[in-house]
Amino acid sequence: MMRNERLQLIGKNLKAQAIVLGGFVLAFWLLEIVDHFLFGQALNGLGVRPRSSDGLLGIVLAPFLHGNFAHLAANTIPFVVLGWFVMLQGVTRFWLVTVITAVVSGFGMWLLGESRTVHIGASGLIFGYFGYLLLRGYFERSASAVLWTILVVVLYGSMILGVLPGQMGISWQAHLFGFLGGGLAAYLLAPRPPRRTLEDEIVIHD
Repeated sequence: MMRNERLQLIGKNLKAQAIVLGGFVLAFWLLEIVDHFLFGQALNGLGVRPRSSDGLLGIVLAPFLHGNFAHLAANTIPFVVLGWFVMLQGVTRFWLVTVITAVVSGFGMWLLGESRTVHIGASGLIFGYFGYLLLRGYFERSASAVLWTILVVVLYGSMILGVLPGQMGISWQAHLFGFLGGGLAAYLLAPRPPRRTLEDEIVIHD
């Protein structure tokens, strides 16, 4: 491939990554602005409501809802950084990790969250990306995956404490099940060695 073609491909990939990540961030902020100024944070009631049939919709909506602008600002940078790390393996891989994480995190909150609570925020996705990047090295056993694991540990290793029950009002269930969802994605998406056939087992002795 010629140098110009490689540069064009890199530029095309970066553009696609910027559109997807930028689209998420734009949706987060626009929804929070609308919710804050037009609905008085009433949309936050559409988050995950544990063991409530109405709360199942929150599995889809919760990552886009935030308690306030400070909550959203705290989530934006790690979402972009860790999401981009995942996306460097391809936009399709990013979507798969995101969907798996959102489903596992959402159902985890719905099943084990405290009654009469509402869970919102993108932290479940953030911990999913963290868990995926952290465990990818273990499941893939490739040099590049291990290097990414080391980098994520250096930058965000302290996040692991967020999966434990702690501060009041923080959904540790979202963190824990997001992390588990990311780990599941790392396992499911890791390349598998080819299966050995009967012919592979045959050894001829002279």
